[in-house]
Amino acid sequence: MELDASPAGVFTQEKGCSRKRGRNESCSKVGSKACREKMRRDKMNDRHASYYLSSILEPGRPAKTDKSAVLNDAIRVLNQLRTETQELKEANEKLQEEIKNLKAEKNELREEKLVLKTEKDRMEQQVKSMNVLPAGFVSPHPATYQAGVNKMMAYPNYGGFPMWQWIPPTALDTSQDHVLRPPVA
Repeated sequence: MELDASPAGVFTQEKGCSRKRGRNESCSKVGSKACREKMRRDKMNDRHASYYLSSILEPGRPAKTDKSAVLNDAIRVLNQLRTETQELKEANEKLQEEIKNLKAEKNELREEKLVLKTEKDRMEQQVKSMNVLPAGFVSPHPATYQAGVNKMMAYPNYGGFPMWQWIPPTALDTSQDHVLRPPVA
């Protein structure tokens, strides 16, 4: 069935099948059996529609047949859904804000990482330039070994000038003597 709007604003109906004769919706006799049957079926359909609505709104509860109770339940469920959607929208906004903050922090950390990396590279270049000696540079004599306080002169009549300071520290180490040298009899 299609509805066409005429220029005057009146709607006309076109039937899908042109062979059937058209009937008007109201019964010709109010007390006729067909009219009563149609009214009974309409009431049954209304009851079943409210029953189905009630069972859809709250699946676990027994269905209500009272229209006002079903409508009250529908209003209550709609209000609950509205509050839930509002809470979810607020939670979504908070999460979006947190995402923005985390992205900003991530960008700051990236920038800081780049700064630290360039500083590290600069310091490595400075260390490398310190390790490279100039062409005409003569390195200073290595520091002399300082003899310990308990070291005495090797020979008493050799004079008062100790020679321990020129002996390398590895030669003075006696912890590995038993491995490096055979015992003297």
